[in-house]
Amino acid sequence: MTDDELIDAARNSKAWPFQEAQRLARRYPEGKPGGEPVIFETGYGPSGLPHVGTFQEVLRTTFVRRAYEALTGGAPTRLVAFSDDMDGLRKVPDNVPNQAMLAENLGKPLSRIPDPFGKFESFAHHNNAMLREFLDRFGFDYEFVASSERYNSGAFDEALKQVLRRNQAILDIMLPTLREERRRTYSAVLPVSPVSGRVLQVPVEVIDAEAGLIHFTDEDGSVIEQSALGGRAKLQWKVDWAMRWYALGVDYEMYGKDLTDSGVQSGKIVELLGGKKPEGLIYELFLDEKGEKISKSKGNGLTIEEWLTYGSEDSLGFYIFPNPKSAKSLHPGVIPRAVDDYWQFRTALADQPLDKQLGNPAWHLLRANGNGAASETPGAGDSLPVTYALLLNLVGVLGPGADHDQVWAYLGNYIHDADPAHHPELALLVDRALAYNRDFAARTLHKRAPTSSEAAALRSLDAMLEACGPDVSAEELQTQIYEIGKAEEFGFENLRDWFKALYETLLGSEQGPRMGSFIALYGIENTRRLIAEALAR
Repeated sequence: MTDDELIDAARNSKAWPFQEAQRLARRYPEGKPGGEPVIFETGYGPSGLPHVGTFQEVLRTTFVRRAYEALTGGAPTRLVAFSDDMDGLRKVPDNVPNQAMLAENLGKPLSRIPDPFGKFESFAHHNNAMLREFLDRFGFDYEFVASSERYNSGAFDEALKQVLRRNQAILDIMLPTLREERRRTYSAVLPVSPVSGRVLQVPVEVIDAEAGLIHFTDEDGSVIEQSALGGRAKLQWKVDWAMRWYALGVDYEMYGKDLTDSGVQSGKIVELLGGKKPEGLIYELFLDEKGEKISKSKGNGLTIEEWLTYGSEDSLGFYIFPNPKSAKSLHPGVIPRAVDDYWQFRTALADQPLDKQLGNPAWHLLRANGNGAASETPGAGDSLPVTYALLLNLVGVLGPGADHDQVWAYLGNYIHDADPAHHPELALLVDRALAYNRDFAARTLHKRAPTSSEAAALRSLDAMLEACGPDVSAEELQTQIYEIGKAEEFGFENLRDWFKALYETLLGSEQGPRMGSFIALYGIENTRRLIAEALAR
């Protein structure tokens, strides 16, 4: 594949990252003026620790970034991970120490509150470090920008002056969207009290926009005139978002549907400032298995750490990839299929025509870290010798006492070089399967007794296995199992009923793997013992 072929295919791709990239390319038909990089941004509020929402937003933005680079033949780009650490602390998080100390500092900028963990300069510095560690863990290519640094250093001063110049026009946009009570105290500019150090929600009068001077009444009733520059004020959220787009020259930022109205108002404000609203995608939110919105305070849904206990990073990315405009349920039950579907798509990638590759989630995931030239996709065509579903069935049959070495001993029946060092990604999934079985699958397994007709079919299966030689293949076994299921004497309406009977009587679950593969992995004599146990029931 040449770069020109990739560009042509990217122009016609219907995959959502390329649809987004095509919109972004129309923003700059001749390329960004002066050859400047196109700026992608993701935002983060460091009042809490990073979570799955942070991951998906950076990952999806990276998908669009790489698609744009492919579409434009490698046009320069940057990804800014922005932390709004000048925001005032509104409430004390439940999952941090030193709650009383944080309560005493409510309202102060996060970057000016002591670190409750006692490790960093401030609470924001702690959470920013966690964010960067989090993003680095997944290999994201990004530039970290802290709001506090930009405000305090004066880097935002010119943009702040522009906000002060347009203050009344901004109020004309915002006030009609607010309740009457909120209108009375609303201000685009939030001064930092020189007395308490808190970010104040009070009406502000602009005295001199060019000098940055504002006038307000402090918490103690004193009338204050001070500069809004150099970190002595910050902007109200929607105004701050627009100012950031303007100051940083952001070209693309996606956000959740809960911020739809904010996006509309911030888009109007950035144009008032003389900038242009970024392109972007409004995505749906994650739901738990009951269909309820995932909430950090409720603790429902699934965390990144929990997913990575039972599945791989790539499988999480794969699950996140499809249609961002549709809500997704995030719970342990979706992990096994996501793992196997990812590997199915990754294995197929190398043999697909280019237009199909660009719609394959594995193409985007394998390129997310920026490795390889524009026309290369490292890792395409790789495969796993054993599916995750098959591993789970093996571990389930082995029981709760199964361990890593025991599983690899059985894998030796199926693959010729059954050594974790030769199969690092399979080794990871063996550990994940053991954890998943321990925490979820084992409690749902129940082997029922076969019916009389099912018992007759199982005896036929046992006789077939007894006659098999040691070198029989998984495919040969599968064919023989099909023939037993199709035999009229056993009365199965279809093969699905036969396989369901095998899963429920031998494995204890309603669903299962290709039985030929399972028997080849578990071993003929071991499988015959399972049959004997089922017949005894």
